[in-house]
Amino acid sequence: MPFPPIDEQVSYIKKGLAELIREEDLRERLAECAKTGRPLRVKAGFDPTAPDLHLGHTVLLRKMKHFQDLGHTAIFVIGAGTALIGDPTGRNASRPPMTFEEVERNAETYKAQVFKVLDKARTEVRFNSDWLLKLDFQGMIRLAAKYTVARLLERDDFAKRFKENTPISVHELLYPLAQAYDSVALESDVELGGTDQKFNLLVGREIQRDYGQKPQIVGTTPLLEGLDGVNKMSKSLGNYVGITEPPEEMFKKLMSISDDLMFRYYELLTDKSMSEIAQLRARVASGGLHPMEAKMDLARLIISDFHSSADAARAAEEFTRVVRRGEDPAEMQSFSIVGAMRLDKLLAHTRLAASVSEAARKVKEGAVELNHERASAPQQMVTSGEHTLRLGRKFCRVMVA
Repeated sequence: MPFPPIDEQVSYIKKGLAELIREEDLRERLAECAKTGRPLRVKAGFDPTAPDLHLGHTVLLRKMKHFQDLGHTAIFVIGAGTALIGDPTGRNASRPPMTFEEVERNAETYKAQVFKVLDKARTEVRFNSDWLLKLDFQGMIRLAAKYTVARLLERDDFAKRFKENTPISVHELLYPLAQAYDSVALESDVELGGTDQKFNLLVGREIQRDYGQKPQIVGTTPLLEGLDGVNKMSKSLGNYVGITEPPEEMFKKLMSISDDLMFRYYELLTDKSMSEIAQLRARVASGGLHPMEAKMDLARLIISDFHSSADAARAAEEFTRVVRRGEDPAEMQSFSIVGAMRLDKLLAHTRLAASVSEAARKVKEGAVELNHERASAPQQMVTSGEHTLRLGRKFCRVMVA
């Protein structure tokens, strides 16, 4: 297919990027594509450190998709080799290397998930163990000879650890070189990564030059803020939206973000152009569109990408019914117990709360409803009959005999 005009391509590529190094190189490479018909080879690497992806991971995937939309080839690199080193980026201590079994298990789930965003026909899935493990001792020494320790210690996390006398193992210094060698092996035109990967991406430019290749263009994507709007989206912080979560759960989580963060998500998690997002922001600011409606549209777009438009519509209907109208969910987990039970103990028994003490605290905070009325006494007895319990976004039905 013919490539779009260069200005149009650059504008779309720059959407949501934190930095592009260098735009003039990109324009030159795009001009070559127009002459030769050869698409750009756009690489991004993912170390399979966890089996499931969340929306924070998809910022990078979506930017790869944008290159695909323009007719270019995405190379999804699974770091089966680099995972054996352990990425030290942003860490104050060494990350334990992964085993081959862990890598293979997580990599399979990655492959199943990434094609929810990427076009399979325009994607190469490559394992960097295919070339890294073939580097013999002599090859590794030759690669290491192309960079100095002083340059590696310019990297912020290494510099910080060195200054604080925190140990830095020699194998960690090899990580940026191994990632750079991926670019050589794949002859990448563009490498994408988070802003925390900038140093490694720039090493790739230099190593490619040493191997006689044109240095790759580097594009960095922002780190997506989680639902709290402050910290980077992370499972450990609980501020994430998993792409394999049920549509209804994704919808509820997305509706909890602030109005300001909503536009950030539109920019980084959808294919809408910056002009479309600016128009949307203006409509909300003028009162022509309610922020909740704009947020619901965002949730529908995101859920349609990872499930289906029908799933997104059902999730929106459920949110409207349960949250906006205060009705019970269409489906709730049910429990049956014999004999009356204290409310705090019942919340723990039904696993709406992690413990009796947490349940008591939530009741006192006003976060618990019993039969659609706010509960205030943790010791309240729940007697015979059918009851609806709600704690935050979680519901259950209890039958007391």
